[in-house]
Amino acid sequence: MELERALRISAAGMTAQAARLRVVAENIANRDSTGESPGAEPYRRKTVAFGARLDRALGAEVVEVRRVGRAAGEFPTRFDPSHPAADANGYVRTPNVDSLVENMDMREANRSYSANLAVLETTRGMLSRAIEALR
Repeated sequence: MELERALRISAAGMTAQAARLRVVAENIANRDSTGESPGAEPYRRKTVAFGARLDRALGAEVVEVRRVGRAAGEFPTRFDPSHPAADANGYVRTPNVDSLVENMDMREANRSYSANLAVLETTRGMLSRAIEALR
């Protein structure tokens, strides 16, 4: 049934976006997590990669989280000679998490989640009306 396919495809999209929101929340929660000793690596921003997967039972491709990776790049530094992770020059490596980027990712994931939810609710309404028509 086509309506069931629409429900399952929307649910897969919601699941993928919920995973993305969890990763964004983890990044935001750790944006101040530095190393504990000089030279220790601070928290490295996580990223989410999506991909399409063929669901043979549905006969359609659905979105899924392919992997949760780590963002490459250098860590910013800040001058704080009293910090336990400060190097010999007094600089501390800080996480490569940018609050603005995380906020944009969160908004995009939220909008995608909401769009999938709207499709799910519309499809559910269509199913309800079809059932009522059959009574």
